[in-house]
Amino acid sequence: MRNTSEVTEFILLGIPHTEDLETMLFVLFLSFYLFTLMGNLLILLAIVSSTRLHTPMYFFLCKLSVCDIFFPSVSSPKMLFYLAGNSRAISYSGCVSQLFFYHFLGCTECFLYTVMAYDRFVAICYPLRYTIIMSHRLCAILAMGTSFFGCIQAIFLTTLTFQLPYCGPSGVDYYFCDIPVMLKLACADTSALEMVGFISVGLMPLSCFLLILTSYSCIVYSILQIQSTEGQWRAFSTCSAHLTAILLSFMPVVLIYLQPTPNPRLNATVQVLNNLVTPMLNPLIYSLRNKEVKYSLRKVLEQVVLIHEK
Repeated sequence: MRNTSEVTEFILLGIPHTEDLETMLFVLFLSFYLFTLMGNLLILLAIVSSTRLHTPMYFFLCKLSVCDIFFPSVSSPKMLFYLAGNSRAISYSGCVSQLFFYHFLGCTECFLYTVMAYDRFVAICYPLRYTIIMSHRLCAILAMGTSFFGCIQAIFLTTLTFQLPYCGPSGVDYYFCDIPVMLKLACADTSALEMVGFISVGLMPLSCFLLILTSYSCIVYSILQIQSTEGQWRAFSTCSAHLTAILLSFMPVVLIYLQPTPNPRLNATVQVLNNLVTPMLNPLIYSLRNKEVKYSLRKVLEQVVLIHEK
């Protein structure tokens, strides 16, 4: 993957236009990061410890929580490290790893949201056949498939980016290594690669979004066939958390990668929201409107308090 290149490390210049705000940003981002880790770990504990939550919907939610733990961990530790006054340097291999895992986990989440939409489609449109269709085997295949295709997409994008020669400058005008900022540093014409990357990054979320839209079109049609208002509301409430999470996940992708002329300040703000705030909000989104998850979380917290008291 690596060509002969003079650059052996890059310097992360940080979020544009945030000079002299390092201490405030460190405290803010550290709080976001810790809340993200704690919230998603609690969701995992709640689902694993409750047999009532051992269903396909919560199995996929477990995987989403795992992704939401690792996704901000790709860029946040290094960002917090240099915001605390330490070195901003990142090795060539570290930069490659950062870009790969960022897109691997991001693409995996994108595919996972599509699978979760299919799960809701089967649950609402074919409730009597739900347990037969969404078997343990199919759930395992779908879960592994999200990671497999996410890995393929990430390998393609990483190879596309780092096949270019990097011979200086080495200052990455961002807080982590991502495709748009890395292409600016390449010592070669990147116009063709930018177009290929634009199509690749655009097609994947667009395909997922269209599949999700198809699933929810069928869901809405099925809900409208329910005679009682209470039944319609109950059916819709099982999807509301997923729809909210989809909007929070897909909007940053559209704003960052599919805008015709990049805006560094807008990109940085949206990407911070995508990297830290969305993974932090997902546990709240999926637990606040779900009585079973809230009950299991209460049980987990009670057990933690009892252990602490002992």
